Amino acid sequence: MSTDVLRTADGWWVVLGDRAVPVATLAGTTAELLADRAAVTEAAVSGAAGTPVADLVALSPVTTPCRVVAQMVNYRSHARDSGFTGDIPPAFFRKASGSVSGPGESIVRPQHVRFLDYEIELGLVMGAPLPVGTVVEERDLPGYVAGLVITNDVSAREVQLTKTQFYESKSYPTFTPTGPYLSLLDPEDFAHLLDLRLKLSVNGELRQDRTLADMIVRPAQALTLLARFQTLAPGDLLLTGTPGGTALKAPPKAVEKIGALLPPAVKWKAFFKSQAKNPHYLRQGDVVTATIATPDGRIDLGEQRTPVTDANRPTRTET
Repeated sequence: MSTDVLRTADGWWVVLGDRAVPVATLAGTTAELLADRAAVTEAAVSGAAGTPVADLVALSPVTTPCRVVAQMVNYRSHARDSGFTGDIPPAFFRKASGSVSGPGESIVRPQHVRFLDYEIELGLVMGAPLPVGTVVEERDLPGYVAGLVITNDVSAREVQLTKTQFYESKSYPTFTPTGPYLSLLDPEDFAHLLDLRLKLSVNGELRQDRTLADMIVRPAQALTLLARFQTLAPGDLLLTGTPGGTALKAPPKAVEKIGALLPPAVKWKAFFKSQAKNPHYLRQGDVVTATIATPDGRIDLGEQRTPVTDANRPTRTET
């Protein structure tokens, strides 16, 4: 069974139901904690009464700086929403680790961003080095991936599309809410990955709901492809793509063909004029709730609940 770990300003905790037991470790980073798994195990079996989880303020269980890499268009439902047909070549992009924030911190919309979008994603936290040239088979995953986290690949769509700029559009501070739990997996847990269901709601309205079975490039293959050019280290984070249901949708084919004939500035002005009528983009006061779990609860990454605020307004933290 997986072991859920929580991080607060006071240190690391093992989550046991509605209570949490402190981990007796000097680890300050995620990588250091993964190297001290014995302390995590000791806390899990200690029998201590612990502290109510509700009394703890969770930080991101992935500490920074670290590498944050993401897969692009990696769910069939998202590919359909994005207007892709046929085979989709696997692609990756980087996010600044300064975008990583806690599971209850506000998502802060920069003043120049109007079209702020959400993307729930399963995050893989590396537990061992992945050198360039590594080939990862399904049976090898437990040797490289230590655990899983909920992530939200928040996106400034007008920056992403008009500038063809993934790094900037997805790297503003607070644009990668992470946690609450780092779910450390036992080898037998990996057989249940495809049962994981990703759910994201905005103000209680369900927007995204798919299992990993909808994924195009699955974790072992993704790590193999990434290792063609990218080294990863313990504590690094790979976001594995989002399912359909984001605010952004591709325009109808007829509209897309007409748009292709227009100068870029005119095309994007028309596109975002139509997007301004879309109520699904995130706004000040919205609350985004995300969960990832198997139906039987064998793997449960907790609940991420992040309010949205504008950059010119004070931020707040929810627990």
